[in-house]
Amino acid sequence: MDTSNPKPSFAELLRQSDVPVLVDFWAEWCGPCRTLAPMLEQLQRELSGQLRIIKVNVDRNPAAASAYSVQGIPALLLFRGGSVVWRHAGVVPYAELKAAVAAQL
Repeated sequence: MDTSNPKPSFAELLRQSDVPVLVDFWAEWCGPCRTLAPMLEQLQRELSGQLRIIKVNVDRNPAAASAYSVQGIPALLLFRGGSVVWRHAGVVPYAELKAAVAAQL
């Protein structure tokens, strides 16, 4: 096993990113999560290279959801330098989502 270049932890990934990271906490069974998905895809296209979007399935990664006090989904957390600078629970209107992210670019 090659340990010279270990995979960064989730928290390290958030801290080391040179662009803001929007984390989408979701689950396959969540209807509102499916409603939000196309908006996130559009945001990623429009802000390509300026933003990183990571999807975290809460059923597969409950520790990550717990670490950031996610109690309901969908939950969006925007990180800059490893710190949460914006968070929203539930479906957010696209204009509000884009404005929140753009304020951190």
